[in-house]
Amino acid sequence: MGNKEVKVRHIISMLEKKAPSSFAFDWDNVGLQVGSKEQPVERVMVTLDVLENVVDEAIENNIDLIVAHHPLLFVKLNKIDTSTPKGRAVQKLLQHNISVYASHTNLDIAEGGVNDVMSRLLDLNDTSPLIETSKDDLIKLAVFVPGTHVESVRNAVSEAGAGHIGDYSHCTYQVKGEGTFKPLEGSTPYIGSEGRLEKVEEKRVETILPQSILPQVIEAMVNAHPYEEAAYDLYPLLNEGYVQGVGRIGNLREPIQLKDLCTLVKEKYKVPQLRFVGNPDQLVRRVAVLGGSGEKYYSDALKQGADAYITGDMSFHFAQEAEESGLAVIDPGHHVEKVILPEIKYWIESGHGKEIDVIISKSNTEPFNFA
Repeated sequence: MGNKEVKVRHIISMLEKKAPSSFAFDWDNVGLQVGSKEQPVERVMVTLDVLENVVDEAIENNIDLIVAHHPLLFVKLNKIDTSTPKGRAVQKLLQHNISVYASHTNLDIAEGGVNDVMSRLLDLNDTSPLIETSKDDLIKLAVFVPGTHVESVRNAVSEAGAGHIGDYSHCTYQVKGEGTFKPLEGSTPYIGSEGRLEKVEEKRVETILPQSILPQVIEAMVNAHPYEEAAYDLYPLLNEGYVQGVGRIGNLREPIQLKDLCTLVKEKYKVPQLRFVGNPDQLVRRVAVLGGSGEKYYSDALKQGADAYITGDMSFHFAQEAEESGLAVIDPGHHVEKVILPEIKYWIESGHGKEIDVIISKSNTEPFNFA
């Protein structure tokens, strides 16, 4: 089933379209952690963490690339001591030619990432970022294309992420016109001949895109365009861009008691136990979620009118402060971020499913046991 033409960089490029590394916090360490972007890929394993038992599983399954949420090299290594679990993991990865790529806070922030999946599983409506981190300015792309290639160029830029407006994709506008050009000495024109002025019926294809994905959209457009030199314009827009942020806040379809929300969280996030703060009988309608460790953001949930806040690693004093402020808190644990793994698998399979195998790690990386 393998295809040696698929390389690590192809998988990374596809994942970067979903969760650009530019979204990540400055303190984070995302991207390629171990290996080479030019390494051929036949088998991919998706995991939350890259511990030694995960690496052993990857070796047993002949994995070429591990795609992880938590970075293997989060804390800077001053040495690789192969008597330690981290050192042995790195050694095994290099010995068995296994690359590792991590998508962390950028995947938390990205549309369709960790927090959107957590929201979707609870069927939250009218969701928006809990904490705004940036706005992605909008760009208008206008490219001039001969009629024979309008569809291929339009599809290429749309598949690269341009032309998304609300719940609609492939949004473009085309108008007919006449293009002129004279191929100069040394050119290899698709249409016309050297030294002769050409007049060609073309269409101006316009679409909008967030600035963060501009490089891949331009690359897709150029690759699909028949001309040796594609003519295109870029315009910054005053339209409000896409708001990016960590966490999500939204509304349940119907108010439910806190104790019932706890039951729902255990069921949907597949956690055996959880901790909660608040009156079990209080009604909850507006809910904030933040995958991973989000205790320091509980005040943001309050400011946005949340009745309950779902996040991992809530410590004692933060829990007290939240309770005194009237905010219910549900802590299902940091490991709840595992809900994103099937989504990453789906993304990779959607792009390269006919060429590679993708599996989800079965290794247990949850450090806590529940008695």
